[in-house]
Amino acid sequence: MNKLKNRWLIAASAVGIHLSIGSVYAWSVYTKPLIAQLGWGLKETQFTFSLAIFFLGMSAAFLGSYVEKLGPKKSGRLAALFFGAGIAGSGLAVYAHSLWGLYLSYGVIGGIGLGLGYITPITSLIKWFPDKKGLATGLAIMGFGFAALISSPLIVYLIANTSIPTTFFIMGGSYFVVILAASSYIAPPPEGYGGPAKAKENTGMTAKEAIRTKKFWFLWVMFFLNISCGIAIISAASPMAQESAGLSTAAAAAMVGLMGIFNGGGRIGWSAASDWLGRPNTYITFLCIAIASFLILPSVHNAMLFQLIIFLIVSCYGAGFSTTTAYVSDLFGTKELGAIVGYMLTAWAAAGMAGPLFAAIARSASSSYNGTLYCFSVLLVIALVFAILLRRLVNKAS
Repeated sequence: MNKLKNRWLIAASAVGIHLSIGSVYAWSVYTKPLIAQLGWGLKETQFTFSLAIFFLGMSAAFLGSYVEKLGPKKSGRLAALFFGAGIAGSGLAVYAHSLWGLYLSYGVIGGIGLGLGYITPITSLIKWFPDKKGLATGLAIMGFGFAALISSPLIVYLIANTSIPTTFFIMGGSYFVVILAASSYIAPPPEGYGGPAKAKENTGMTAKEAIRTKKFWFLWVMFFLNISCGIAIISAASPMAQESAGLSTAAAAAMVGLMGIFNGGGRIGWSAASDWLGRPNTYITFLCIAIASFLILPSVHNAMLFQLIIFLIVSCYGAGFSTTTAYVSDLFGTKELGAIVGYMLTAWAAAGMAGPLFAAIARSASSSYNGTLYCFSVLLVIALVFAILLRRLVNKAS
């Protein structure tokens, strides 16, 4: 009889995978060196990141059911191969001065690795922690949020002491090894496993059944709007802080670095809280906090208070990722969890494209950051309406 694996080591392995793929949030560190060395424009260079997020969502959607059939070990190896090759291939693209090569390697190949790596550990984790779904997903997805804090200074050091292509080669090789090693321990729990608390687990719906329900699409809209607003505030945080609160360039840069801590902390904190608050109440709570923060921020000019509110908004942004995954499991069970989570992540892909667009439209219409913040508070109110409607559906079903 095989010895039962330690579920906390499974969780640690999941964190290892997400710490690797979450380095995509450090893309901005590459931006200025690429522009300076190759003469590419800011929009063209930044599009690489948007493309990677888009393919994360698309690959998760279309390969989710495949990941379920393949199992975490094999899908983890594929994630290591695609993500590692995508990052290393970016070095070749830079060496060849090929922007399209960078789009293909980092955006497409690396993006597919992102999607595979994102959903591979999460489905197994939820099955290992039926009694602590929020905590389990929060642990893994926390790694994604914290990753830039580790990878950013390392990338900066490597670029300064080697070259951009060499940095991509080293980072790609490192990610391949870490993801491969971490995925080797991850496995689904044995048949009939219920966790220490012997929590009952609903086997649930198929992915095709799930996407035909109102519950799925209500949650999709909530997730999409929360990410879109979060991406907008993250992308404009530095200039907004300088303009509205009088922060220096250095202080604003430090604030952006600290945002990563609150992004990761929001993922683990809110999702762990959702185990006792309940997923519907948790979602409604952090949406209300985000709405209030967006409405208050335009009138805040004190530097410390301004930063605290920004950190609160970012924590709510992070909360959406971890809480949504556990919410999906509550609503539809674990029968085809990977596939359903994959479809849900199309909201992230759409928000990666729509968020900056919403921000640009709002900024153009209002000609100030204040008007932009008010516009996004309206979007979050719409998300709140859907959250309340979804809670009613959940309560009615129970």
